[in-house]
Order: sequence, then structure tokens, then C-alpha cells
Amino acid sequence: MHDENSLWRESGLRLSGFGHYYPRLLVENETGDDPAGNAVDEAVIGRLDVRSRHVADEEETPAYMGVRAARAALEQAGVGADEVDLLVFSNWTDRQFVPEWGPHAAHLLGADRALAFDVCGACTGFVHGVQTAAALFGAHATWRHALVVSSERFSRRVRPGSKGELIVGDAAGAAVLSRGAEPDAGLWDSLLISDGSGRETVTVYPPNGWIKSSRELVSIAADSHADLAQRMLARSGTKMDEIDWVVPHPGTGQLHTAVRERLSIPEERFVTNYETVANTGSASVPIVLSEMSRDGRLKTGDLCYTPTVGSGWYYGGLLFRV
Repeated sequence: MHDENSLWRESGLRLSGFGHYYPRLLVENETGDDPAGNAVDEAVIGRLDVRSRHVADEEETPAYMGVRAARAALEQAGVGADEVDLLVFSNWTDRQFVPEWGPHAAHLLGADRALAFDVCGACTGFVHGVQTAAALFGAHATWRHALVVSSERFSRRVRPGSKGELIVGDAAGAAVLSRGAEPDAGLWDSLLISDGSGRETVTVYPPNGWIKSSRELVSIAADSHADLAQRMLARSGTKMDEIDWVVPHPGTGQLHTAVRERLSIPEERFVTNYETVANTGSASVPIVLSEMSRDGRLKTGDLCYTPTVGSGWYYGGLLFRV
């Protein structure tokens, strides 16, 4: 049984391939280096539990990284760049007025017939991108394949020398969304919620463009996760213990613990790569899915739930069967 509000259960859309890219420079956090930080750092970050993070160089722009993640996703899906009908590009760390990154990435990829554009939604950008692509499939009956690319240089959005610098990294992740899912497989549901009353929870303002978090971030985010799970599980008629993998956007270690405890999620089914690549913004979910699909953890028939929160305030997630 499932609720009629489960958006995509009968759509025949599936996530057919994943890819990721990490910048060449890997920075190791010094063993035992856990600066105290300020009161907000203690409330939001807590203990330093990131061992390493990637930092992009000048060549590794969002488009450069995104194209490499996209190529890997297309290869896994068995789809050519010239078969892509739509490319949705999520990025918040390098937002610019014009031109957007999406058309440039599509051109570099060789997906020249694809409609390409950017979305934001901060760290919920991958969910935003998949939901947008799925909605556009409904308006274009001849479309077969879409690319959702999330590419972030989070290292540029933190104050140098701060504790926050030690827990963020750069990366790109991508997923191919295709028609042709088997019955009861593929994309089941997506949900993206905005709440402007929480706009000051996380901010990035001029002149420096460095991220600033409220000390209430963890509690606000945990509440959002709880609300999202209640809504999405009810919509699909699913119980948390029926989900094989929970792949969240990793804000901080403090938040992971709060969410796992709040929703009673076993640690072995709650998957992030936060300790080894840090918080990579909207790229965080697709890079984990890509790693899992390559190392054999993600198997046909697995049910995945990808909850995210982001500045705005946004929260949202995807529910899909591989």
C-alpha cells in the first residue's frame, strides 16, 4: 500500500548511474588537532571527526569537476553524452550572476542538445535537481535521460584558520535519471520543503562570503530531519526499518548523532563519507551513492532514503529503489 502523494512511484524513472570526482589535493587533518573553536563551533561541530578533505585548485572549477563526475555516471548508466536531454547543475559555493555553470558543463561534456541550467537550495541541491528533472520528464514525453550534477568548492566558503575549515571539502557527484524502471523499482518519491523563518540558521554574506551557522543549527536540523522522515514515510507507506540505506547530507558529526538517535537508525545503515572527505555540500549524497555502487554495497533491489538540510531554510529527500 502506498499513499497517492508518493510522487514518482508510477513514473518509471530510475537512477541508472552514479559518478563522482575528488580534487587532486588531499589534505590530512593532523592527528590530535582538535582546536576548541568558539561557542558556536562547540555547539555545531563538537569533536573534530574529519581525518581528511579534498581542496580544488584553480583548474578544478565546478564545471571541471562536474563534467568528470558526469562522465563516470554516464559510463555506468551506459548512456552517451549525446543522449542526454536535460542537465541540472546544483552549486551554491561558486554562485555567480551569469553565465550559469550548467550550460558550460553540458558543452564541455558534449551534451550539446541538452537543456542545461543551475539550481541552488544550498546543501539540498541534489534533491532539488532530481525533483526538478523528474518533474520536467512529465512535460517532455520524448525525453529519455537527464543528468543531475552537484559540484561544490566548500573550502572557499569558510574563514581561513577556523575550525570550520577542517570539516569541509570539495567534490562533485552526478546521477543519471532515466526512463525504464521495472515495476516498484526506481524513484518512489521526492520532497523539498522551504521555511523562510529559518533563513538565519546558516548564512553566507558579503564581503568575505564565509559561512556562518547559528548555534541552534543542530537542533533545527534534527527537527527538520524528523519532520521530513515522518512525511516521506507516510506518503510512501514505508517504515524506517524497511529502508536498506539512509544516505544523508553530512552537516557535522554532532548532527549525525542527533539524527540517528532521533529516528532510531542503526549506525550500519546510516552511510556518510564525512570522516574521509568532510562536508561537500550538495555533492555529498551523490558521491556516497557513487562509492557504494562501485564497491558493491549498493545492490539491485535496495531501498534508499537521502535526507538533506540546507540554508534557506530547506530540507528534503529522495526515496528510491535501485
